[in-house]
Amino acid sequence: MACMGFDSSSIANELADPADPDRPPAPAGSAAAPLPRGPSPRFSVLIPLYNKAAYIRGALQSVMAQTFADFEVVVVDDGSTDGGADIVESFRDPRVRLLRQANAGVSVARNTAIEQARGEWVVFLDADDWQHPRFLAALEALQQLHPEVHCVATRYVEFRDEGGVPPVCWELPAGPAPVERIDDLAARWMRGASLFTGSVAVRRSLLREMQPCFRPGESFGEDLELWFRLSERTPIALATVPLVGYRTHVHGSLTRRDDARGLPPWVDRMRQRVTAPGFDAARRRSALALIAQFRLSLARDALAAGRRTRAMGLLVQAHHAVGSRRWWFTAFMACWPAEWAGGYLQSGPRPAGVARPLANLQPS
Repeated sequence: MACMGFDSSSIANELADPADPDRPPAPAGSAAAPLPRGPSPRFSVLIPLYNKAAYIRGALQSVMAQTFADFEVVVVDDGSTDGGADIVESFRDPRVRLLRQANAGVSVARNTAIEQARGEWVVFLDADDWQHPRFLAALEALQQLHPEVHCVATRYVEFRDEGGVPPVCWELPAGPAPVERIDDLAARWMRGASLFTGSVAVRRSLLREMQPCFRPGESFGEDLELWFRLSERTPIALATVPLVGYRTHVHGSLTRRDDARGLPPWVDRMRQRVTAPGFDAARRRSALALIAQFRLSLARDALAAGRRTRAMGLLVQAHHAVGSRRWWFTAFMACWPAEWAGGYLQSGPRPAGVARPLANLQPS
């Protein structure tokens, strides 16, 4: 991805080998110069915890290994019953805070953490994911380069769950890390993978204005709603280098839930926002096209399950994507015998469903 108006030289400096004699001096707050900023750290890393005892130690260790050390960690235990909170308490670092609440769901846990955060910037980390040691340093460099944006992010890598074992720290690409400016997140989302919850940092002041950031009682795409809401208020600076590990195939993970129940409520709220008077016309078109792509994914699910009538109804609702190859190919499959369509969709490559935080709904 080519740079889009951003100078990426400072990002390259932050990702250089710390042992490299040509590397510029470390900034204040890095591991090489761990200067505290007082009561308000640069970053608050927020971790909602619910029955992830097998993973929380690795997640915390990845934060404590950051080369940029000016941060705090706020863990909100959402009524865990597996001893995960005790593991958090075993970390004696004063930067780690544990809050306990009765089980209320991941959205409430994250909102609580936002209210308790003291950092200038908020970073989210799920208890079963992992940060590369230079993740916070790259976010800091992005913020210094582009103070006009209120949301910065990096790319990520996926790694399969191996019983709680953290991933091997991967090598980073040589040379400058290109930076992409995202002004229309819906349009960018349809082009492919960009960011996910664990690879984003947002100014705390903006999140406080938007509370509740995560809709209480919802745990199906509730993070996606926040990113689209944020993108309506600020551009996003994305360093196109993977600095967060997203663990897949975790038993009981919210992102593995079946999406057969249909579109989550936030999608309709998004539709209402973008169709309100005064909303930017270009972004409205992108958002409605994205929603149509979500419906096409459900239409394909319905065809795979032999529910042709349901699929046809979703195709009609997805009329904002009628100009895409994906819409026409889905309509073509709806004319096949049910066993043909089902067999093709179940055996061939299938676009990610909206239940995943990384949903990349591309033509196929």
